[in-house]
Amino acid sequence: MHLRFAKMHGLGNDFVVIDAVRQHVELTPERVRFLADRHFGVGCDQLLVVEPAGQAGVDFRYRIFNADGGEVEQCGNGARCFVRFVHEQGLTAKREIRVETKSGVIAPRLEDSGLVTVDMGVPVFAPARVPFVSDSDAVVQPLDVAGTPVAITAVSMGNPHAVQVVADVDGAPVAAQGPLIENHARFPARVNAGFMEVVDEHRIRLRVYERGAGETLACGTGACAAVVAGIRRELLVSPVRVETRGGELEIAWAGVGEPVLMTGPAVTVFAGEIELA
Repeated sequence: MHLRFAKMHGLGNDFVVIDAVRQHVELTPERVRFLADRHFGVGCDQLLVVEPAGQAGVDFRYRIFNADGGEVEQCGNGARCFVRFVHEQGLTAKREIRVETKSGVIAPRLEDSGLVTVDMGVPVFAPARVPFVSDSDAVVQPLDVAGTPVAITAVSMGNPHAVQVVADVDGAPVAAQGPLIENHARFPARVNAGFMEVVDEHRIRLRVYERGAGETLACGTGACAAVVAGIRRELLVSPVRVETRGGELEIAWAGVGEPVLMTGPAVTVFAGEIELA
């Protein structure tokens, strides 16, 4: 299969983006893993697919595959790249579009500044809907991580997150705890593990060990999850600047029942073609 693609990134969280509107695309987990491979393929954290809308009132369908080949519900940095891609490729002239995902409809918008703002929807804290196994709906919950007690906030931004507060994000046990939290039995769909350092009420530093991808330079949904967790824990006040290893995002949230707005860059690196077996 001959495939045209674009390589893009949002704060170093990198993507292979595929137009499945104007070309025939057949993906398997093996093909996704090949494309994501940084030695034998193109290399990416996630593969994004642009498809025709599957329902009325939306412009496109947005599918996301992690580097391990598994399809997931949401990707915030990818959503920013998605709207830039369809605009640059001439698939739409709209600066704001409505996009169908596995977890619902999102609305990314190209700003005059060149940044992209995405309405990421309303965060979900109910444990059963994250999903997170718990008899309590407390904002802060204990989690046993291989014998180490960790205090986390479980939240879904269309995909599940477990956010913990750390004193120093540079020294946080991301490599050691990340995969243990990702695959913890209390998260039946696995989870993204966030490590948040609060700098002040309007700024945090963040690292995220992503489900199916490992630690990435930035995670858009992880930034949203960290901010809403911090606001609910009365540590933060909206808007909040989120410093990741790849750059900064601005997250705004008015409170429970309201959508989260994420603003940040989306960059096209190059376009290419590849032959898939």
